[in-house]
Amino acid sequence: MGKITGFLEHRRAEPGHRPPAERVNDFNDVTVPLSPEEVRVQAARCMDCGVPFCHSLGCPLANYIPDWNDLVYRGRMEEALRCLEATNPLPEVTGRICPALCEMSCTLAINDSPVSIKAIELEIIEHGFARGWVRPIRPVRERGVEVAVIGSGPAGLAAAMRLREHGYAVTVYEKDALPGGILRYGIPNFKLEKHVLDRRIALLRESGITFVCGVRIGEDISVRYLRSQFPAMVIAAGAGTPRDVPVPGRELQGIHFAMEYLGMATEVVCGLLTADRCISAHGKRVLVIGGGDTGADCVGTANRQGAVAVHQYEIMPRPPEWTEPRNPRWPEWPVVLRTSTSHEEGVERDWAVATKQFIGENGRVTAAEFVRVAWERDPATGKMSMRELPETHFRLPVDLVLLATGFVHVEHGRFVTDLQLKLNPAGNIAVDAASMTSVPGVFAAGDAVAGASLVVRALSQGVRAAAGVHAYLNRSSGAATRP
Repeated sequence: MGKITGFLEHRRAEPGHRPPAERVNDFNDVTVPLSPEEVRVQAARCMDCGVPFCHSLGCPLANYIPDWNDLVYRGRMEEALRCLEATNPLPEVTGRICPALCEMSCTLAINDSPVSIKAIELEIIEHGFARGWVRPIRPVRERGVEVAVIGSGPAGLAAAMRLREHGYAVTVYEKDALPGGILRYGIPNFKLEKHVLDRRIALLRESGITFVCGVRIGEDISVRYLRSQFPAMVIAAGAGTPRDVPVPGRELQGIHFAMEYLGMATEVVCGLLTADRCISAHGKRVLVIGGGDTGADCVGTANRQGAVAVHQYEIMPRPPEWTEPRNPRWPEWPVVLRTSTSHEEGVERDWAVATKQFIGENGRVTAAEFVRVAWERDPATGKMSMRELPETHFRLPVDLVLLATGFVHVEHGRFVTDLQLKLNPAGNIAVDAASMTSVPGVFAAGDAVAGASLVVRALSQGVRAAAGVHAYLNRSSGAATRP
């Protein structure tokens, strides 16, 4: 695969970023991609490792990574594109925002820096778009059967695309004004510019997929109607119930869930909402509670809006620092300290900090109180427990608090209750191995099933649900086999 001695001759190269002082003034993509020739050199580093863990363990989509690395190295870009499209419905998205689990399981990462798989993937799909190789879906035959998809995030789009490839007529229902789900409203433009999403949505419309937006299933359209019109449906509604911070003062104004904040900010950038109606960090002291990617997105957005100070607190302990290029936990994902482009733009980060209460004046938050904590592992059970450290309470003046503490489970709206769907212990929709729920013909995928996770995992579950629908309809009364 690639050049036999490529991994010995070439060092890893990664995409760059625009300078922080420049990029903080706009919401444009922060990344400076590698050139096509640089990508070809990086593809040459892919070695004939025998067991490609990047494909078999690292990637939830099971992308044929060594195959398209080899094709890129040899300049056979259209073949590389077809190889990539065979497994990945949205490579232009994963090539931008995926954390690249595949790279951490690359065989080179045992004792060296891994292949720059993510950069290669992005070059393949963008090269294909530039040359008109990415085309609308044209099924071999139409089956004359309609399938509904609820939700147009990554799982919903993946399911819709694969179902359309099978020849089904697909209608996607979305509660927001435009399709895309979390890809549109939850990920800032500086990580995923929305013209990238719009380009794909336009192709899907041209493929014959219908999008019905601004509709809540169970409220605007009844579940009974959907069941009468569609012999099968896929629920890909995401994990919409955010995890709260239930401490005294939570009711004060100026405390918001991260997704509400990020969604509004994106709508302003895209001209869908005026700035005066948006939650804004302009001129404010901002506190972000939660140390994950969503919290980092809040940090980057707050800095772009003109916050005077930004703090990000995480209740878990600070991860260890790791500066070597190899993966210390190969082939598994390493839990190490990560600094995103948003952190580089200005933030005070702290770990092992628990929120005790919010303090306000005239109904608005003005400060928050915290305590430092220690985490201990029970030697018998292996479970971690937290204890507060005495005499470590402190206060921080704040004007805006953003809760980026994750999600609990899928919203238990009427589409769940009216269908009487069985839930798993976490409160998400329970499914079998074929992604079918407790109701025959109703399937589910993505965060609605697994809880909040990565976009690439949602894509893989959407693909799996579409396969489940196809098998189910082919086993049914023969409706799926009509010409």
